[in-house]
Amino acid sequence: MACVLEAPLRMSVLSEVTASSRHYVDRLFDLDPQKVLQGVMCSSKPLIFYIPFYSSDFLKCALTAFCKVSIHVRDMKNAVIGNNKQKANLIVLGAVPRLLYLLQQETSSTELRTECAVVLGSLAMGTENNVKSLLDCHIIPALLQGLLSPDLKFIEACLRCLRTIFISPVTPEDLLYTDATVVSHLMALLSRSQYTQEYICQIFSHCCKGPDHQTILFNHGAVQNIAHLLVSTSYKVRMQALKCFSVLAFENPQVSMTLVNVSVDGELLPQIFVKMLQRDKPIEMQLTSAKCLTSMCRAGAIRTDDSCIVLKTLPCLVRMCSKERLLEERVEGAETLAYLIETDVELQRIASITDHLIVMLADYFKYPSSVSAITDIKRLDHDLKHAHELRQAAFKLYASLGANDEDIRKKIIETENMMDRIVNGLSESSIKVRLAAVRCLHSLSRSVQQLRTSFQDHAVWKPLMKVLQNAPNEILIVASSTLCNLLLEFSPSKEPILESGAIELLCSLTQSENLALRVNGIWALMNMAFQAEQKIKSDILRGLSTEQLFQLLSDSDVNVLMKTLGLLRNLLSTRPHIDHIMSTHGKQIMQAVTLILEGEHNIEVKEQTLCILANIADGTTAKELIMTNDDILQKIKYYMSHSNAKLQLAAMFCISNLIWNEEEGSQERQDKLRDMGIVDILHKLSQSSDPNLCDK
Repeated sequence: MACVLEAPLRMSVLSEVTASSRHYVDRLFDLDPQKVLQGVMCSSKPLIFYIPFYSSDFLKCALTAFCKVSIHVRDMKNAVIGNNKQKANLIVLGAVPRLLYLLQQETSSTELRTECAVVLGSLAMGTENNVKSLLDCHIIPALLQGLLSPDLKFIEACLRCLRTIFISPVTPEDLLYTDATVVSHLMALLSRSQYTQEYICQIFSHCCKGPDHQTILFNHGAVQNIAHLLVSTSYKVRMQALKCFSVLAFENPQVSMTLVNVSVDGELLPQIFVKMLQRDKPIEMQLTSAKCLTSMCRAGAIRTDDSCIVLKTLPCLVRMCSKERLLEERVEGAETLAYLIETDVELQRIASITDHLIVMLADYFKYPSSVSAITDIKRLDHDLKHAHELRQAAFKLYASLGANDEDIRKKIIETENMMDRIVNGLSESSIKVRLAAVRCLHSLSRSVQQLRTSFQDHAVWKPLMKVLQNAPNEILIVASSTLCNLLLEFSPSKEPILESGAIELLCSLTQSENLALRVNGIWALMNMAFQAEQKIKSDILRGLSTEQLFQLLSDSDVNVLMKTLGLLRNLLSTRPHIDHIMSTHGKQIMQAVTLILEGEHNIEVKEQTLCILANIADGTTAKELIMTNDDILQKIKYYMSHSNAKLQLAAMFCISNLIWNEEEGSQERQDKLRDMGIVDILHKLSQSSDPNLCDK
């Protein structure tokens, strides 16, 4: 029967370990350099705890365990390698400051300094808390200083430790860039050995997190210094160089345009990347090469119809989505492919018919497998870990595939339980999965047919409205954009969305500090107001308030302004509605129209504003607000003679509605406009070479 250590004895064992660790930490402070070196060098031998489970009584088992611990806890290095608990123990006991002190002392032998770097690197391989403790002790400046040493072994040990620290998620990448000379020195060290090449490229790839970092590395000659490493005899060096280029080129036209023209041994980099895509190369290399070519393509450095994209990169990424690949490889392959085809219709079509991709992606939703089907606990844990990532990747790729083509959207929706999966994805605990599901829904919502059928059958508006109630901005932006499509006049979802209190929600979005949310909020209201009942229009105006309407009309962003004008135009449609709205809000609306026509706005904005005036002029009583406003009439007259035909035509629509013969008071209005010289302008326009103006 296996014995179980009681708590007091467990504490004794821990005390013994701590006491032993304390002893070897104390040796770091010995005045004898040889003893210090011995204490450090011994700290890299593996620590093994043997606690045999004999079938004898408890005392014999406990005594055996105690003796074994006493024997094997011999020195500090035993408490470093392979045991996170003992690494933490040594850190608590104060080993790090002393190790750093010895590492930085010029009087320390090179061998001792190198061993200190090795032990510190081993400590960094422990938990994230270990790395935090090392950072708190200012380990990075000490290691960077060590790179100035002439000794290669010491430099490699410092770089290895730096690599381990920088790949930790708790290490701020900006620590690499605080001193402008560091990157230059690292570039110079690339030529020292294959180890320096491997470690430095790995540091760069993990510390390049955006355009600022890309620019720094690019300006320090990263492309030229790293390019030749792609043909290194060391696989590790080739891979780290490749990873470096994949992050340097991501969403960076400058780097991508440079890469496409760089050659190594007479071969251009894109050709080298294509060779690395071949099936006989390791999967890691194929995937990373595909990412490099994808980034270069998206940046415009390689055409989307180039054979290296259509015949090499795209098929490689589709292969990565197959069942034969590891789950993490399938995730990376799908996400990279989604990015590659996101904006190109032809690539979307090619991908959709390659290796039954649409059906293949459905398998991404089948993880984790049912517990009863899995006897291996490790596999279950692995599946659970990657299940969210798989669903996120599948939704992203479906969103890209269905971005433009109606037939592809139809195939996606007809995939097994697809709409149910999207609906379930909208309520996932993972924010990333929810965001990807909303993006997929947004892509599919561009289909008129699906809005009328599948979207209605599955009532997707309900979970979408829940998402809009309480979500981060990144989800709100896509969800509100999807809602815009669901509020189009032919969508059956429009009425139930209105009944669920959408007006209040959308009006609140128009007050957001986030530009995209303001645009989407007013856009959705514009769609809602199209051919709507008078009550809905009144509710929109009441929800917005006059003050907010003026705020939107004075917004610095032209998209907000255009959508607000579009909303006003939709509100002011059909005569009874026009007359009703102008009777309650006429003064404010006319004031807004005047300000826009007088302002420095583009042609499209002024054309939309003149169209609003044309709608007002179509009202029975509302037109008097124009006829009694000489300032507005003069502006209409001015735009009739404008050099832009669109503005001329819009102004003529205003006049046409004002002078319509069949309406009461038409003669008086015609007389007033004749006195203003409008008829003379109309005669000139009738001779225009533009058929639209001439006919009108």
